[in-house]
Amino acid sequence: MPHKIGFVVVSSSGHEDGFSARELMIHAPTVSGWRSPRFCQFPQEIVLQMVERCRIRKLQLLAHQYMIASKVEFYVSESLPEYFVPYQAERFRRLGYVSLCDNEKTGCKARELKSVYVDAVGQFLKLIFHENHVNKYNVYNQVALVAVNIIGDPADFGDESNITSREKLIDHYLGHNSEDPALEGTCTGKSDYISPLDDLAFDMYQDPEVAQIIRKLDERKREAVQKERYDYAKKLKQAIADLQKVGERLGRFEVEKRCAVEREDYDLAKEKKLQMERFRSRVYEQLQRHSLVDAEPMQRASDLPLHPLAHSTSPRHPQPVPSLPQEESAPESRFAEPCLQDKPPAQPRGPSQHSAVDLSPPAADPHLKTHLPSVPYDERPLPASRKQPAAAALEPEKSDTDISEAPRGGAAGEPEPLTEKALREAGPAVDVLGESLVAGAYSRTWSYREDALLALYKRLMETPTGTPKEELKSTLRASVFLVRRALRDIVTPVFQASLKLLKMMITQYIPKHKLSKLETAHCVERTIPVLLTRTGDSSARLRVVASNFIQEMALFKEVKALQIIPSHLVQPLKANTSNHLAMSQVGLLARLLKDLGTGSSGFSVDSVMKFSVSALEHRVYEVREAAVRVILDMYKQHRALILDYLPPDDTTTRKNVLYKTIFEGFAKIDGRPTDAEIRAQKKAATEEAEKRKKDEIKALQGQLAALKDAEVDTQGKGAPPVEADSQDTQGGKAAPRPAAEGPDNHYLENLCIFCGERSEAFTEEGLDLHYWKHCLMLTRCGYCKQVVEISSLTEHLLTECDRKDGFGRCYRCSEAVLKEELPRHIKTKECNPAKPEKLANRCPLCHENFSPGEEAWKAHLMGPAGCTMNLRKTHVLHRVPAPPPAGKGPAVAKAGTSGSKVGSKIPTPKGLGKSSGRTYTKR
Repeated sequence: MPHKIGFVVVSSSGHEDGFSARELMIHAPTVSGWRSPRFCQFPQEIVLQMVERCRIRKLQLLAHQYMIASKVEFYVSESLPEYFVPYQAERFRRLGYVSLCDNEKTGCKARELKSVYVDAVGQFLKLIFHENHVNKYNVYNQVALVAVNIIGDPADFGDESNITSREKLIDHYLGHNSEDPALEGTCTGKSDYISPLDDLAFDMYQDPEVAQIIRKLDERKREAVQKERYDYAKKLKQAIADLQKVGERLGRFEVEKRCAVEREDYDLAKEKKLQMERFRSRVYEQLQRHSLVDAEPMQRASDLPLHPLAHSTSPRHPQPVPSLPQEESAPESRFAEPCLQDKPPAQPRGPSQHSAVDLSPPAADPHLKTHLPSVPYDERPLPASRKQPAAAALEPEKSDTDISEAPRGGAAGEPEPLTEKALREAGPAVDVLGESLVAGAYSRTWSYREDALLALYKRLMETPTGTPKEELKSTLRASVFLVRRALRDIVTPVFQASLKLLKMMITQYIPKHKLSKLETAHCVERTIPVLLTRTGDSSARLRVVASNFIQEMALFKEVKALQIIPSHLVQPLKANTSNHLAMSQVGLLARLLKDLGTGSSGFSVDSVMKFSVSALEHRVYEVREAAVRVILDMYKQHRALILDYLPPDDTTTRKNVLYKTIFEGFAKIDGRPTDAEIRAQKKAATEEAEKRKKDEIKALQGQLAALKDAEVDTQGKGAPPVEADSQDTQGGKAAPRPAAEGPDNHYLENLCIFCGERSEAFTEEGLDLHYWKHCLMLTRCGYCKQVVEISSLTEHLLTECDRKDGFGRCYRCSEAVLKEELPRHIKTKECNPAKPEKLANRCPLCHENFSPGEEAWKAHLMGPAGCTMNLRKTHVLHRVPAPPPAGKGPAVAKAGTSGSKVGSKIPTPKGLGKSSGRTYTKR
């Protein structure tokens, strides 16, 4: 019986660092395989030596997903040629070649498993790789091979080399024959039967340690069958099936651990390691409890040396059957979910490899394709079970050896009959579509399921237009039943065939036969829940395919009018909703909102906003971010309506980062400055004001110093005191006061430093009364009753007032507006736009712009042609100030114009709330 043949790598024409041809000697889920050097010369070759001289029955090659050779040639030899071993001039005999697919159809996201049936005797196998297929990912023009598998059996007794084994000689002389007539008709009784455990797909999916246990149990099962211990054989069969699932899971854990190590996420790597150890120990305890394995520890995969692959202990006494070289190929269609994030991890390397730039396309890492659900072995798409027409036939050399056709891999015959449970479940569909078609749809072999859907597609397309309506409806509903079942299929070709059939039913079958909208609604309502579930699939490829189809289906004119899909997408996310499903649902909602809008599409502002606000509380950050984008898109269309579904925009709400992002997004959409921009503007304005204040203080200090110097000079010369109205003709500064008076004792007495008015009544109490009621430059805040300068009223309301949290700044007029009135104030656009501070002042009373500067404020608030909204100017009679005493008038006027900007040199009266902190009440 053919079995796996171990081999060693004798030589290779070259390899990239970290991808030696010796990697081909190990079959495991995480192997890297061989790669040719960058920009190498072609052809490249690898020579393998098998552990014994044998008759090769089958060769398997697992190609890289984008470093693909256009052609691979096979040569065999009994011994090495003379350029390897002197004085042994044996040439390689050419068997033929195979062509590999360029992988354009899959976007270089799948690896091709090529299986070739041959019949050749030898001990050395040479593989010659020709030029690579050109694609955008293979930038260095390399070729690669992930794995190679040799299946054969020892050379025959009659072979001229006379190589025999003791086991063969004993069986030959005793007359034993491995082909027991009682086993005729069973798979193990066929001389060309190849065990699934020897197939390359088995080792590429299985944890190596578990694979060893499975092979030992399979050997015990065969021994139990020979001894007619059928109960024990049944027990071993079930254990093997369970261990295959265990091995696949452990292999997946190993890949995830390698991915974590590549990303230097050692915490995750440690977690995966502990998870593997716990799972492995629990399984081994169960096996030991049932006396299925020995208690001694198994050899771990990481401890395995690079020695020839060990072959299974299958019986080795089959009669050789000459066969015509054949080939079969099938691309992989299984992809694992990227490790912990959408970004695909780097390709796992072995411990002997160096780091290299990973140029693999997204989600195409060959080591991420071991994530397989627990399905029957015959149902997996990786083993080559269906011949691809694009593959070229093997071209054998002419030989005198008689050859005959060997059986090809894959399922043959008809699908298995329906079980009793399936018949009960699919009874109506069987009555309409026939048992054979439904049996294919229910088959355990994925190719039969795909063929059944394609046959149903053809049958519906060929249905004549004159068919009775009732028959058309029953056929449609039976087809929907099978499509709904196929949409749950884990095999990608079957899933895609179901999508193709569903699209045809909605867009062609129903319109062609003029069926009612009820039939379209039935198709959509029965399939959309399943499709939405598939958008949360662990396979990134299936998630994308399902999401794209839902978006496409929602835009069908037959489906768009029904408004069914939008109602499903706005259903609130459940607490146990998977991360992928939540992300897909929010993403679909965002895309369809752009395509359909919120008019008569089925999306309403209320339903979309309730869904989005609930999604803001989801545990996954990406879902929350997507919900924020949906809310911002809705605000662009509906503005004020969106604010009703959100909390008020205040300091407490903005402590939540998401709401802060949302409200700042609203500001950008409205053209308003964000909080960060407002803070920056305030900071710049404060710095500018401080700079001006320092300049004014410096200038005033210079004036005072000049006055003191002039007074000292006058006293030194004995000159009489200077009159009050005299001026310094040189500097234009006020003359000093007489020496009898102190220079600062009576400088600001009886003077209002804001409006410049002087009165004998301006005692401390009189000034308080003046500030409170009469000063034209001041006003009382209507909310906190403090007396403030009119020029700083806006800043007072926004930063100092007791009610400052209730005000917001209008981005157009820059004035303080109550927050509850701010949206209406902005929407009406009736306010007068403000100019920059350097170009104009802004009056908060009359809302007008006027010339900049401190003196302009006095002219605007006190002048007859100035502010019309200053109530103190309109209700208080101006008193003409009495002439100032000699020597003080000009100096006081000059000081008065400086107002409160003088700082420490000109003290602010106690009555001003901003300076003294006192709050005045009406007397």
